Amino acid sequence: MSTSAVNQAAENSGVSAYSETKRKNQVNGKTIGKPELSEKAQKYYEKLKKKFGNMDFILVSADMKEQAEANASQYAQANRTVVLIDEDKIERMAEDESYRKKYEGIISGAAAQIEQMKNGLTNKQGVKTFGIKIDDGGNASFFAVIDKSLAAQRKRIEEKAEQKADEKKKSEKQAREEKLEEIRAGRVPGDEDLVTVTAGSVEELMKKINNEIYASLSDTVQTDAEKQVGQHFDFRG
Repeated sequence: MSTSAVNQAAENSGVSAYSETKRKNQVNGKTIGKPELSEKAQKYYEKLKKKFGNMDFILVSADMKEQAEANASQYAQANRTVVLIDEDKIERMAEDESYRKKYEGIISGAAAQIEQMKNGLTNKQGVKTFGIKIDDGGNASFFAVIDKSLAAQRKRIEEKAEQKADEKKKSEKQAREEKLEEIRAGRVPGDEDLVTVTAGSVEELMKKINNEIYASLSDTVQTDAEKQVGQHFDFRG
C-alpha cells in the first residue's frame, strides 16, 4: 500500500472515530430539555434501556438538571419507575467502563430499594409513579409523583364500600347508579392535582408520601397508631 493510501486510511479512520464519539445529535423519545448524544453514547443508551426494561429512562439536558424532577410528572405511569439521567453521564458511561459499572450498580440498587418500599407503603393508591435521580457525586435521590385528588377519591370509594359491606347485593341498575354518583362526586378525568415529593432516602420518601396523602384527606383523622404505620422500615441489606 502506498504512503498516500495509508495516510488516507488513517484519516478516514479518524473521521469515523470522531463521528461516533464527538459529533452529537438531538435525542428523540422521553427527554427533558433538548439533550444531545454522540453516536457511541446513543448506542450505549439504547442498551441501558433494554437492560433495565422495566424502568422508564428520561434523558435530561445539562441545562435542565435542576428542574428535571418537577417535569417528570408528565411521564408518570403506574407501576413504572422513572430514572432521570443527564446527557453527560450517558456520554461518560459509554466511554468509561468503571464509571458505567458504578452507575449501573447505583441504578439497580436504587430500583431494588423502591420495590422494597412499595411493599411497605400503606398509602400508595395516590402515587402515580416513583423515580430515581443520581447526582454527579453518585448519590441517588428518590421522588414520587402523587395525585392528591385521586387519593381522596379512592378513599371515598373505600369508605363507602366498607359501609355497605354488610348490605345485600344491589341490583345491576343500582350499581350503575352508584358508579355514576361516584364519578360526579370525584374528579373529572384529566383534572389532576399532582405534587412531586423528593427525598434523599426511601425511608424519608415513604414518610413524605404518607404525609402528603393524609394531608389531602381532610375528612380523615389520624390516630397515633396510624401515624406510625409505614413510617419505620429497615432498608439496610
